[in-house]
Amino acid sequence: MKPARIFDLLDRLIERYPGKSILSSKVNGKWVEYSSTQYWDISHMFCYGLLEMGYSTGNKIITISNNRPEWNFVDMGMSMAGVVHVPVYTSMTEDEYRYIFEHSDARMVIVSDKKLFDLVKPICDSVKNVEHLLIFDAEEGAASWTDVTTIGSACGDEIKRKAAEIKSSVKPSDLASIIYTSGTTGTSKGVMLSHTNLVENFLAAAEVFDLGPDDRFLSILPLCHVGGRLGNYQTQYSGATIYYAESMGTIAANLKEIKATGFDAVPRILEKIYDNVISKGRALKGVKRNLFFWAVRLGLRYQPFGRKSRLYYIKLKIADKLIFSKWREALGGHARLVGCGGASLQPRHERIFWAAGLKILNMYGLTETSPIITINRQTHDLCRLGTVGALIDGVEVKIAGDGEILCK
Repeated sequence: MKPARIFDLLDRLIERYPGKSILSSKVNGKWVEYSSTQYWDISHMFCYGLLEMGYSTGNKIITISNNRPEWNFVDMGMSMAGVVHVPVYTSMTEDEYRYIFEHSDARMVIVSDKKLFDLVKPICDSVKNVEHLLIFDAEEGAASWTDVTTIGSACGDEIKRKAAEIKSSVKPSDLASIIYTSGTTGTSKGVMLSHTNLVENFLAAAEVFDLGPDDRFLSILPLCHVGGRLGNYQTQYSGATIYYAESMGTIAANLKEIKATGFDAVPRILEKIYDNVISKGRALKGVKRNLFFWAVRLGLRYQPFGRKSRLYYIKLKIADKLIFSKWREALGGHARLVGCGGASLQPRHERIFWAAGLKILNMYGLTETSPIITINRQTHDLCRLGTVGALIDGVEVKIAGDGEILCK
C-alpha cells in the first residue's frame, strides 16, 4: 500500500511488519522499543482522546521536544484527527515561543520535560488560544500527554466511528503541518505543508536510500526540522527500526551500541567524526602511523564504480582491511549509509568516508520543499561525489537569469 496521507504509514506498518520493533529510545540507560502494533494502538488512543476533548479538523497543536517515540505517537494521532502538527525547536527564546503560540493559534502545547514546562507555562497562561499544556516526562503538578490516551482508551464506539470518518475525509492536499523557519531574516515564518508535500518527498527518499526491515537507523537531526522528519518517515516506510540518539555527545556511543546501518547528519557531525579519527591516527607511531596516513591519502583520491585504475582498487582493498575496517568498527561495524544536508560537506570528507565503506548521500532542499530537491545516488549513472546529486522524482528546477534556483 502506497501512503497518501501521513497516517497511512501506520496501516502499512501493521500490514507489512506486524509486531516488529519500529521505534526506540534510551530510558534510564536502557533502550526501550515499541513495536508497530504498540505504535498503532497508542497513536489511535491519542487520536480518540483528542476527539473526545473536542479537538477538530484544522486545530493546531505545538510540540517542543527532543527526539523520542512519544513524538511519533502524538504526530500520528493528530494526523488521524485532522489536527495540524506544529513542531518547534527546544532552543527558542520566550519571545519566539510567545509569537509562535499566538501566530499559529494553537490550542495545545506539548513539551518534553520539566525545564521546558516551567519555561512555557507562563506564556501558555497568558496566551488566550492555548487551552492545554502537557508534558511527555511524568512530572508532579503537570498534566501528562498520557491523560489524552487514557481518555481515548475509555471512549466509546461513537468516537471511534467519528475517527474513522475523519480519516476517510482527510485529503492528501490537506494541511498536515506548519514548520516555523529559524527567522534569521526577521520574525519566524510558518511554512504550511500538506500531506502530499511530506509523503511524496519521503517516498522519493525511500527509493534512494533503499533501507529494509533489517536496518537500524540512528535519528540525530531534530524531528521538528523537516530534514529530521523526512528521515523519520522514510525509515518507518522501509520497516527499519529507528533509534533516537540520546544527545549530540553520545552519537558515536549510540551508533556502536545499536550497530547502526545508517544515520542522518549535518556536515559538522561528519567533520567531528573525521577529526576524531585523524587525531587518533596522529597519535600512532612508526609503521602504524605511516600505514594510517597512506590509507587516508588513498581515500582522498576515491572515485566509485571503477572510475580509478585496477591497481588503485587493489590498494584500497588492502587499506580497508588494515585501516578503514577499524573506522567502521568505531561506529558499530555496520554503518553503510548517511543522509547529509543543511550545509555544504567538504568533498574530501565525502570521498574518504565513501572509501571507508560509508556512503554519504548529500542532499539539497528547503523547508518549503519539504525538504529534498536533489540527492546524490548510490548508482553508477547518478552518483557524483562533490555534488548534491540529481533531482528527486516529481520535482522540476529552473535556473533564472540572475542565478536564482526556481523549484516546482
